[in-house]
Amino acid sequence: QVQLVESGGGLVQAGGSLRLSCAASGFTFGFYTMGWFRQAPGKEREFVAAVRWNGAYLHYADSVRGRFTISRDNAKNTVYLQMNSLKPEDTAVYYCAADRFGISFNGHDYDYWGQGTQVTVSS
Repeated sequence: QVQLVESGGGLVQAGGSLRLSCAASGFTFGFYTMGWFRQAPGKEREFVAAVRWNGAYLHYADSVRGRFTISRDNAKNTVYLQMNSLKPEDTAVYYCAADRFGISFNGHDYDYWGQGTQVTVSS
């Protein structure tokens, strides 16, 4: 049974930091690109960041580049999203996802999804 379980969300003031984690099970984590997406109320889901299976390729949305860092630990089957200098516009439900092929910015290409964790940034 495939599971992706996000944690680490919460309420933080603007300028603060949070670290999201996503623990994976039920599939060969080390074979998959892992991505983070987010969805704010009334908005479409958007790509945030992705990391290739070996951690050698990283990609970020323009809106988070320089503030967010994606990383993974294949020994722990976990992917992380370190979020610094948070802004109110970062408020959203954050989802991790797994993509068996390539590295995609399109959520439709991802095979597995977590349930999401809420991040709220107050001004």
